Amino acid sequence: MAGRGFRPVYHPAGHDHALRHALQDLRTGRWAAMARLLDETSDWSAWTRRTQVLATVAAGTDVVRIWRAEQPESPAAAVMHSRVAVERAVRAHRSGHARAGQLCQEARAACHEAGDRSPADPVPWVGLLALAALDGPRHPAEHRAAPPAPMLPPGPWGLLAESEKRHPHNREAHHRMLQFVYARRSGPLSEAVNYSHWAASTAPVGSALHALPLYVRVERYRRERGHERALDLHWVAEDAVREVRRALDTWFFFCAVDEASLLDLNHLAHALFGALRFADAARVFEALGPYYTTLPWAYRTARPDDRALAEEVFLRARARCLGD
Repeated sequence: MAGRGFRPVYHPAGHDHALRHALQDLRTGRWAAMARLLDETSDWSAWTRRTQVLATVAAGTDVVRIWRAEQPESPAAAVMHSRVAVERAVRAHRSGHARAGQLCQEARAACHEAGDRSPADPVPWVGLLALAALDGPRHPAEHRAAPPAPMLPPGPWGLLAESEKRHPHNREAHHRMLQFVYARRSGPLSEAVNYSHWAASTAPVGSALHALPLYVRVERYRRERGHERALDLHWVAEDAVREVRRALDTWFFFCAVDEASLLDLNHLAHALFGALRFADAARVFEALGPYYTTLPWAYRTARPDDRALAEEVFLRARARCLGD
């Protein structure tokens, strides 16, 4: 895929061609391919990832409601209902919609219903973690539980523990927890740094949680609103290089790259490029194939909302590493 004329592709399904087909079916208002895909999904990692991606499309439609009406006893339909409800609540919160509070309550109820229907499923608990990050300073007692280790903040640790019981080291659960830590207070990211290092240190070899500290490093840069040169200096610092090497050596070299998150792969390629480890970055770019995500590349531009600029930065970095 190297060479001039290469254009990257953004697609939420990435290498998951079965998910791509289900998304196409979903966009036409049909739910059968989605139901079939979820029925064939046999591990919690794929289940969590696929339900999340499906919900981002389904949230703008009535397809899941129609599915539930036609198959009211389907546990998968109940889980997708909770996914859609959470996605809508998150979007309403971000936009400051007047019904954001009501949608959050409805989503919480949908998660509890899905959890009752599918007791072994981690996704309803992941949804509750996502909703916890929307509570702001009024966190209920459930969201102010004592942490499991020193240097960690109070938070919805009970919700995380329920997810961990069902699927240890669930990638999305820990990213949702990280979002809670971000939202807990503004200012320095020391709590987020501590959390990401704790999550990575407890994860087994091959876990995507080893890439979590890279997200916090990008978030720190985003908040400081630095420029490209400052970002390059940021990634060659000794602690940054150590985090990049750990993600490469304990996650990337052991994971099934076709099943890996495109965001994780892009964060790793971005970090390796910034750390001047071009040969290692080339391996990640090759694993990405034709796919890319706008983040974190957009933060290397003057206008992070401009997708075209993010694509240009991605292409320059890719060409430098692959020798195009």
